[in-house]
Amino acid sequence: MRILFMGTPDFARIHLQAIYESGEQIVGVVTTPDKPKGRGMVLTPSDVKKYALEKGLKVYQPATLKNGAFEQTLKELDPELIIVVAYGKLLPEYVLEYPKYCCINAHASILPKYRGAAPMQRAIIDGEEKTGVSIMRMDAGLDTGDVITVKEITIEKNDNFENVHDKLAVAGSEGILEAIKLFKDNKATYTKQDGNFTYAEKITKEDCYIGFDKASLAIHNKIRGLSPIPLAFTKTSDGKLLKLVKAHISDKDADAKVGEVIALDSSIHVKCAEGAIALDIIVPEGKGKMNAKDYINGRKISLGDILG
Repeated sequence: MRILFMGTPDFARIHLQAIYESGEQIVGVVTTPDKPKGRGMVLTPSDVKKYALEKGLKVYQPATLKNGAFEQTLKELDPELIIVVAYGKLLPEYVLEYPKYCCINAHASILPKYRGAAPMQRAIIDGEEKTGVSIMRMDAGLDTGDVITVKEITIEKNDNFENVHDKLAVAGSEGILEAIKLFKDNKATYTKQDGNFTYAEKITKEDCYIGFDKASLAIHNKIRGLSPIPLAFTKTSDGKLLKLVKAHISDKDADAKVGEVIALDSSIHVKCAEGAIALDIIVPEGKGKMNAKDYINGRKISLGDILG
């Protein structure tokens, strides 16, 4: 089967690797143009491009797919199946309708829940106990296509974005390979998305702020849902930024103000609207990642300080 792969970040790279190692015929790889990164703003290729070049695959980086910009290349590649994983651009109708079979997408949620840009982070932040990857036949809508197969995973209570990302990448790769086999065996079936749908909006800076005016469980979920990137943050009593990498629900409590530091041991225990949260690993403004204990020993925080 002639396969065209479209994807950009590491999540997509893991899927491409699975397809490549399965021995399928990949006629080309489409990814987004190189982007400037770092202090030097050096043009940097995507994770998908790096892997594709390493394996000798043809790479295409169109600035746009609109107005037939990729149509001639598509005809030359002549794919029977297009696989899309976190590509970053909407596909126009001429791309969606080209392949003999269809365009399929690996979306990191159990559709119709968490359509949109940040399904992994939102599922963790919302305290979901399971999520998955839906392999769907793409249509013109945003994650609205018929589902071919779903691979579920469990979200453990201390899983963060990185853990869930890695588990879903493996699950999605399995789902994609299963879908390819279904097409080859002429056994693919399509299930319309049923039930209430939700959108996983892109994570904004405002989403990352923590003021401790929520229950400790909700704050814990937000911290792990945003770790290791982009990281939740709060403000110290003197107004400095404090990023939060890892935390746990505190077993300490006190009659204190919301955001007040109520205990200091190996963690920083902070009063929440309900219960307390213990901050374990942090990134102080202008510093690198450190254990809370080192921050405490450096006398950068005291009992009674107000965070947020």
